Amino acid sequence: MTWKTQLPAVRGKLLLDEPLGPFTWFRVGGPAEVLFLPADADDLRDFLKALPPEVPVQALGVGSNVIIRDGGVEGVVIRCAGRAFGEVTVDLDDNLIIAGPAALDASVARAAARAGLGGLEFYVGIPGTVGGALTMNAGCYGRETQDILVSAWGYDRSGEMRVWSNEDFGFTYRHTEVPEGGMFWVQAMFRGTPDDPADVRDRMAEITARRETTQPIREKTGGSTFKNPPGHSSWKLVDEAGWRGKPFGGAMFSPLHSNFLINTGEATAADLEGLGDAVRADVLAKTGVQLDWEIKRIGRPG
Repeated sequence: MTWKTQLPAVRGKLLLDEPLGPFTWFRVGGPAEVLFLPADADDLRDFLKALPPEVPVQALGVGSNVIIRDGGVEGVVIRCAGRAFGEVTVDLDDNLIIAGPAALDASVARAAARAGLGGLEFYVGIPGTVGGALTMNAGCYGRETQDILVSAWGYDRSGEMRVWSNEDFGFTYRHTEVPEGGMFWVQAMFRGTPDDPADVRDRMAEITARRETTQPIREKTGGSTFKNPPGHSSWKLVDEAGWRGKPFGGAMFSPLHSNFLINTGEATAADLEGLGDAVRADVLAKTGVQLDWEIKRIGRPG
């Protein structure tokens, strides 16, 4: 009898061999052995406590910065969604915004703007959720999650509550010390700076307009593909190596922004990851510069 026949009782949903492509922006990838959609934080905690420790567990948000490989994901994929995990509240006494892991980064920025709190405007330009932002130190236009985060809390793999201060994250560029599959966030607390709501909205509008004119946001994409190497811009390296708009199976680097990988319609995960690795190898050979993935690749090859 395998672990899948002895899954803990839950109040949410447990789906076996559930395709994960529809949960990602690229719309590719194989199934999760088990997909768990918890009803609320208590359901998440109880499941983690009861699940055998040898079963691998992986968190998945809105899938805006991930490639699910064609062979699917071993073990359990946990997707926290809905009102129980997506609420955003404001504490103006301390200039705080408290958000669940499923809250869109853009929703956090807008809540701050309505409350007259500045400093979080850049979140309107990040197409992900708070959970992902915490794990990868998401940022854009010169600001990062580490600049606004006070603390976050959630459950570790054993179902124990852990509180992480800003310092605990070990923030670096697009990276934190959060262990892979080791934390499942419940809430995060951010601090803003009192500001005129109209001014905050104006800055957000500038970011939104810039993003809409320079990024292929209506394509099947995953945001920035590669991190910017020290002293370089990834898009320039990809462009100068001749990969802008060049087909690779059903994948391509966008003609609009050459650090955005897109599914042109019929790509497999292998096409997308294969193109990314081909570009990395070509850029390294031509320039000596190493491009590192910013997009997460999860699961087994097909």
